Amino acid sequence: MGGGITPQSHPCRFSRVLKPIQAPIRYIAIIYPCHAAPSKNAFFEECDIISLHLRLVDATRGIVTAGDLARMKPTALIVNTSRAQLIAPGALVNALNAGRPGMAAVDVFEEEPVLDPRHPLLLMDNVVCTPHIGYVSRDEYEIQFADIFDQITAYVAGAPINVVNPGVLDCASKRR
Repeated sequence: MGGGITPQSHPCRFSRVLKPIQAPIRYIAIIYPCHAAPSKNAFFEECDIISLHLRLVDATRGIVTAGDLARMKPTALIVNTSRAQLIAPGALVNALNAGRPGMAAVDVFEEEPVLDPRHPLLLMDNVVCTPHIGYVSRDEYEIQFADIFDQITAYVAGAPINVVNPGVLDCASKRR
C-alpha cells in the first residue's frame, strides 16, 4: 500500500504499520491505536487480521515465512487474495495445522487449479476457500459468457475463432 492513506484521510482507522523492510513493501493491519510496529516479528505477533495485498515479484515471493505465521495468535486470521507464493511453500497448511494462525481465507493456492477435493486447505474447518474471481462484475460475466458462446458456435460451425494453438485443430481433423 502506498503513501497517502493515513488515519486522518480514511474513515477506517489504520493502526499498525510496519516500517518498510524493503521499500515500497509495507505490512498493514487494523488494530487500535495507530502506531508503527517496532519489527516484523512484533507485527505478526500482535495483529488480529493480516490481509495480503501485494504483487508477486522476486522481492515478495515467500515474504511471509513459516516463522511469521507461527508468531500469529491462535485467534488471528490471515487473508490471501493476492498470490499464494507470497507465503512460503507449505507454510500456510502447516501453520494452520499447528493452530497459528487460527484461521485463513484464501482464493489463491500454491498449485492451481485445485482439482483434488482432498486438498488440505479445502478440508480444514478453519479455512474459507473461494475461487480467485474478486474482480468479476455482472457486466464482465455477460461479456465473458457471450465471448465463450461465440467461440463455441464458431467451432461447431467449422470456423473456430480466437484459437491460441491452431496446430491442435489440424491434429484433431487428421484423427477423424
